[in-house]
Amino acid sequence: MKTVLVASSKGGVGKTTIATHIAAQSALAGHSTALVDADPQGSSTRWAERRAGMESAVLPIEGSRRQRSVWRALPADAERVVIDAPAGAMRDDLDAWLEHADAVVVPVLPSALDIEATVPFLNALAKHPRVRRGELKVGLVGNRLRPWTNASQQALELLAQWPYPVVAQLRDSQAYVVLVGLGKSLFDYQSQQVREHQADWQPLLRWLRR
Repeated sequence: MKTVLVASSKGGVGKTTIATHIAAQSALAGHSTALVDADPQGSSTRWAERRAGMESAVLPIEGSRRQRSVWRALPADAERVVIDAPAGAMRDDLDAWLEHADAVVVPVLPSALDIEATVPFLNALAKHPRVRRGELKVGLVGNRLRPWTNASQQALELLAQWPYPVVAQLRDSQAYVVLVGLGKSLFDYQSQQVREHQADWQPLLRWLRR
């Protein structure tokens, strides 16, 4: 079983969108996939419920109240687990998840203020024993980028200074808002326009497979 934690101390960075897309891609690839919704807002759970009738359904598991009971709730055949962490959670709030995760994905928006607000979280992650020992990998995702703007380019330059790799650069698109509301993902479609956005995800998916 492979477990991915999607987390950030900064709210509104697209955490749930990234968690649901990772889960959808996993299910579409044929893996039995569970999505742990640790955020009291319950957005990931609603997404999974809308997807329930699809062949590539994802099992939602409530994780905002009792973290330890989550692992007992997982089906024995679960191959992939994606955890949508609480919005604005700091590292201490995530210790129970960090003990089980194989990878941590941290979304960051392309502005100096957002990056600066994420710095304490990244510093705290670096001190976690599993991260220090190299047992738990951490990757940054530049989210809602507009590659043609100076702001996005400067943000990527700032992120490149961190010891954590930038494992994806996701372009800004209103399609994500619509798809999550439908229980869908980019990976459920194959049009030329969608394939261009899917290509943005390939570095992240390769990094998670390693």
